[in-house]
Amino acid sequence: MYPFSFVKAPSTREALEAGRRGGRYIAGGTTLVDLMRETVERPETLVDISGLPLDEVTVTERGGLRIGALVTMSEAAAHRKVRTTYPVVSQALELSASAQLRNMATTGGNIMQRTRCTYFRDVTAVCNKREPGSGCAALEGFNRSHAILGASGSCVATHPSDVAVAFAALEARVRLLGPHGERTVPFADFLLKPGNTPNREQALRKGELLTAVEIPALPRPLKSGYLKVRDRQSYEFALTSAAVALHIRGGVIREAKVAAGGVGTVPWKLPAVEEALVGERPSDRLWAEAAAHAADGARPLAHNRFKVELLKRTVERQLRIVGDTA
Repeated sequence: MYPFSFVKAPSTREALEAGRRGGRYIAGGTTLVDLMRETVERPETLVDISGLPLDEVTVTERGGLRIGALVTMSEAAAHRKVRTTYPVVSQALELSASAQLRNMATTGGNIMQRTRCTYFRDVTAVCNKREPGSGCAALEGFNRSHAILGASGSCVATHPSDVAVAFAALEARVRLLGPHGERTVPFADFLLKPGNTPNREQALRKGELLTAVEIPALPRPLKSGYLKVRDRQSYEFALTSAAVALHIRGGVIREAKVAAGGVGTVPWKLPAVEEALVGERPSDRLWAEAAAHAADGARPLAHNRFKVELLKRTVERQLRIVGDTA
């Protein structure tokens, strides 16, 4: 590990000032500390923001939910309003990491965590995300866990967060605070596809601090859930996953929110699946026909072609689970 300085920010203003000077924000540290140990990340200054007042879950004026960036994963998952209003969020959180990590990791840190691509974390391998212009070892290497959606010739790494998939499905928004004030960014625009700049992963400006994630109020009744497929049931990242929320009234699907994880360079919204559902009556045939669109545009690699069919089956299964309880 390389030398670095460490400061604890006593206020939001001082945190922003330290961030403006190039300091890296840290709270739970469950990802950044690991990357520093592996010398993948080498920040000169860490800014501890764990004492800032960003640790509450509140109901917004329009009836949605605002989850503070410093709410831990376990706190968010257990919160009564989260569990009853948007169970897809609670389920995604509880299927993430280990209990010990969920007690430390924050909501903001979780959605900003960096990829688990083994080539990114191996400093002897070429990686455009770690060293722009060096190449992507995963393209010709062992790429079983890599992306089939949203990849580019520069990067095929998947985004690892489970709850980010739920936020993407629910069309959440991210609240950011920076030296020039506050702004709100749609979740779909916050996490960036790699394109030619895979090293730029979030739509953050210099010194900006993620303060909260806001989930909009959605029509009631709303049934939702999260399904994660992985190589083992204990602490493992998704091969594929599906976040589904359905508003069914009068026996007809009025709104559908669907996103997939483990298959995209970012949490992958599935608008073609949603469009196939809206206005239709739930049925086994509908679930299968809608899920057939889940892998539209997929570009599998040598070792992850199985993900195309696995994604379709995962989405179909979760549509059936949520739809049959609605």
